[in-house]
Amino acid sequence: MTGVHAAVMAEEAVAALKVRGDGVYVDATFGRGGHSRLILARLGATGRLIAMDRDPEAVAAAQAIDDPRFSIARAPFSRIGEVLRQSAVAAVDGVLLDLGVSSPQIDEARRGFSFRGDGPLDMRMDPQHGLSAAQWLQTATEAQIREVIRDYGEERFAKQIAAAIVAARARGPVDTTRKLAALVAEAVPAREPRQDPATRTFQALRIHLNQELEELSLVLPQCVALLRAGGRLVVISFHSLEDRIVKRFMRAQSTADALPERLPVRAAELPQPPLRLVGRAQRATADEVARNPRARSAVLRVAERTEAPAR
Repeated sequence: MTGVHAAVMAEEAVAALKVRGDGVYVDATFGRGGHSRLILARLGATGRLIAMDRDPEAVAAAQAIDDPRFSIARAPFSRIGEVLRQSAVAAVDGVLLDLGVSSPQIDEARRGFSFRGDGPLDMRMDPQHGLSAAQWLQTATEAQIREVIRDYGEERFAKQIAAAIVAARARGPVDTTRKLAALVAEAVPAREPRQDPATRTFQALRIHLNQELEELSLVLPQCVALLRAGGRLVVISFHSLEDRIVKRFMRAQSTADALPERLPVRAAELPQPPLRLVGRAQRATADEVARNPRARSAVLRVAERTEAPAR
């Protein structure tokens, strides 16, 4: 049903937060509140949950949660530090990031995220800010379009797709999802099994327009700085580009600084890194994937804050 959003790996993610009854938590990607509701169910009377989302429709949906322990801010998660300062919160016990788009954003044709329906080619998580995909495609150079599709979509036919878009826009605007999907289908000479030829192009444009990788790179160090010792950072990624950023960041922040060779320092005296990895990367169960195919690509990573100062 359109607009229904099943939060991916919800139980695993919230369990990984190790919610304390009196803790303060941030759900930095509210969506439709699946994770937030589970966190609230585990919080005690003095606990607090601060949610964030840049999508005005997600913020509107959050008004259904009538709970004094809960608040939501309309903002991209790169502004987590600013939002917490405005909420008079200096430190938190856990941060959850559920990356990518939510089911309502994909399912609503008018949002322009999906090639499965026909709608305006928008793709903005916040439709009131920035250029739509149609506007960007109308003004970007062929080289810019090619680079975005190649770098963010990992599309081997980026050159052919970019050329087709530029040729088509000379005849009229590429302003609907169906027009773009048809252009891509014609430009791609070989198809991957069980994948629409437009998949990588739509992903690339969405990531670029919403600056998703830049947002992720900005929020991760803020999370480390904001977490109390013992607090958890839980991240769910859905494609290799964002998971690579998360994996490398957590690995770097959980590795002690290198010291000169032969320095007479005991292992216990080595500088402690600010994060400790918790378990291995997790994937959705076969049962969840069967219920919700969008969980197929999900990767969950967890790290815990140590006593060491943030880098």
